[in-house]
Amino acid sequence: MDAVNKVEIITKTSSSQLVKPNLSDYRRTKREFSWDQMQSELSGLPEGRGLNIAHEAVDRHAFGKNEHRIAIKWLGRTGKTRDYTYKQLKTKTNQFANILETLEVKPVERVFTLTGRIPELYIAALGSWKHKNIFCPLFSTFSPEPILQRMSKGNAKVLLTTSNLYQRKISRIKNQLPQLKHILLTDATDHLGKGLWSLQKLMKEASDEYDIPPTHPEDHAILHFTSGTTGKPKGALHVHSAILNLYMTGKYVLDFHPGDIYWCTANPGWVAGTSYGIIAPLSHGITSIIDEAGFDAQRWYHILESNKVNVWYTTPTAIRSLMRVKSTPKETFDLSHLRLVHSVGEPLNPEAIRWGQSHFGLPIHDNWWQTETGGIMIANFPSTKIKPGSMGLPAPGIEAAIFQKDDHHKPMKINTPGTYGELAIKAAWPSMFRGYIHDEARYRKCFSDNWYMTGDLAMQDEEGYFWFLGRGDEIIKTSGHLVGPFEVESALMEHPVVAEAAVIGKPDPMTGQLVKAFVALKQDKEPSEALRLEILGFGRKKLGTVIAPKEIAFLDDLPKTKSGKIMRRLLKARELGLPEGDISTLEF
Repeated sequence: MDAVNKVEIITKTSSSQLVKPNLSDYRRTKREFSWDQMQSELSGLPEGRGLNIAHEAVDRHAFGKNEHRIAIKWLGRTGKTRDYTYKQLKTKTNQFANILETLEVKPVERVFTLTGRIPELYIAALGSWKHKNIFCPLFSTFSPEPILQRMSKGNAKVLLTTSNLYQRKISRIKNQLPQLKHILLTDATDHLGKGLWSLQKLMKEASDEYDIPPTHPEDHAILHFTSGTTGKPKGALHVHSAILNLYMTGKYVLDFHPGDIYWCTANPGWVAGTSYGIIAPLSHGITSIIDEAGFDAQRWYHILESNKVNVWYTTPTAIRSLMRVKSTPKETFDLSHLRLVHSVGEPLNPEAIRWGQSHFGLPIHDNWWQTETGGIMIANFPSTKIKPGSMGLPAPGIEAAIFQKDDHHKPMKINTPGTYGELAIKAAWPSMFRGYIHDEARYRKCFSDNWYMTGDLAMQDEEGYFWFLGRGDEIIKTSGHLVGPFEVESALMEHPVVAEAAVIGKPDPMTGQLVKAFVALKQDKEPSEALRLEILGFGRKKLGTVIAPKEIAFLDDLPKTKSGKIMRRLLKARELGLPEGDISTLEF
């Protein structure tokens, strides 16, 4: 792997930045950082009653200068809009917490949601945290079976959904969910029977006064199921102290400033949509854009322009989708307010970072984290140089390292720059998951000598930047070489007609495995045998004959999870005729 030797650098200067970054000196901030300092910037519950996510995200802003600031600006898919100030959001979330109290839902019981990106989803999340319930959002596009699987495993007591989704999906599985006592229908005007309630009616009857009970930082708050890119989804539990990580990364990575307009495109059914679509921006008292509609390039550019978005957090899939569309956004739209673009979900290919620089006038800042980490661990910061293709540097308060197994198969820390191994994070940062639900043994296996072993293979260079090689089970062994899919995919994307690429290892009697690539072409480009041979030759020129793909197949679209991650394991299963496994998170 020669990524470090051929790296390019994007250096940012203070004169090129519209606002001075909160983190202006990375090394100094990292050295002097303390979690106690982060906690001192939050208020904590009154009278020393603990730390509660909803209090830090809403209630502490509902007085004084942020009282009338818009907290959530909701954009409906048909043009309808709704604004909620911090004061109004406090009232609505108090009412939801009181509904849970009236229904005799006990703290720590699980509140699930099955909706699109509608205001009630966000109110339910914050109201649940106020009442000390565990919040678990599901994608509304799930079919009944994965809904049943997750709600059963998560011991769902309450479900928030719409009448349509209830009729199409929940009514078919309700009798298999004996612990589900209350279904709140967001659009029903009247109750439909005991346990089938009209949220509108309950909200009208609920008091708008609510005192958050004492909340210990280690109290469970969030249950998120992993995306299933590597197998069966797991339910990861997070606690209220996660707010410290999310506030810190909002300050230093996303670089929130007072008065900012922020847009995270992720659905809360994916951890990014909860951590950075709800908690992080609200903890900073800024305005968060929520768009109900799905991806549409022209709509997205219009949202960025008309709402004067300052900070935009999206996914590599979305960026690559924008790259497939012929457009010059900075010439067609007024994006002068946009100062930072961030990407999350899977490693961002260097070509996408270059595209951002040329089409937005801004580099796209990649960062790395997982459902299990709860928040950003490694990032490219506004004040640090970018090495396209690199995950970046560890966030303040986070210690990351590379491990390899010794002769006794025990993970050992490696201190040699340029050496690949398993990426590990030193426990215990505040947003670290506290368990897999109903699977304590699997949780314990994730740790070795107080280090969380991520399962991702990476390398750290001499300047401390981390470089992603691939998931451990996705690494290709060919002719004695270890090949990471990301390196090959990034090289193929430099071809002018390639929009996306995914790479797998295919059994081969001569080499052990050969590299096979699946390619989606840019708009208006048609597959052909001549183009296939051209891309094969391009790959050999960029990567050499050993690493370059030996086979290429064209696809209209690559299979992805609902959170935008390419499902390489599904491509491999289909290629080899193997069982596909769990595909509940597949985006159809």
